[in-house]
Amino acid sequence: MALPQDSQESAGLLDARLLDRLQQVSFPTLGHFLEQGFLDPAIHSLLNGVRMVGRAVTARIEDADARAVNRALDELRTGDVLVLDMCGDRQHAPVGAVTSCAAQQVGAAGIVIDGVATDIVELRDGGLPVFARGTSLLTTKPRMGTTSQINVPVVVGGVLVDPGDLVLADDNGVLILSQHTVAEVIDRALASDAAEPDILARLRAGEPLADVLDVGR
Repeated sequence: MALPQDSQESAGLLDARLLDRLQQVSFPTLGHFLEQGFLDPAIHSLLNGVRMVGRAVTARIEDADARAVNRALDELRTGDVLVLDMCGDRQHAPVGAVTSCAAQQVGAAGIVIDGVATDIVELRDGGLPVFARGTSLLTTKPRMGTTSQINVPVVVGGVLVDPGDLVLADDNGVLILSQHTVAEVIDRALASDAAEPDILARLRAGEPLADVLDVGR
């Protein structure tokens, strides 16, 4: 059933507010309030100094299927993050210079691979955030008749990712959240961020640690 126009506008405003607040929050601060959604730390940024917020477009890639990766690329829109479940394949790289460029040209926010990437120099020159387990010279190949699927639930880095989930990532790692979960914790996380400069200043000024931090007594 379609939402009434005013409900659609309210939902859109909520989305915009959440995205704006996510641009402000320190992602590790969210780790103070959450326990689930954090990808295996082995999936890390291949570029330095990146920060990524976007919506997941997912793909389950079977048999190192390059055509399926291209079909997933064709689904990307501005602000999306391509999330690739390589079904345990950590040898064939599905993303390189061309793939990254194609994603960047449609306004994608970045790419997350539970596997490897290639063309690391070109990826760094291009600047699109890419998160992977490492790099490889071996790449995917054009295949026919595989069972690869686009925009289905996938498991990446030990975390279930549904199409449309929020993907948050920086040099520290990758976090997958539903919009509902974000809404539950974002205010506390922003408040924690706001308090941190004073805590650091007090510690640097030599205040006793027990006066500044919760030591459990």
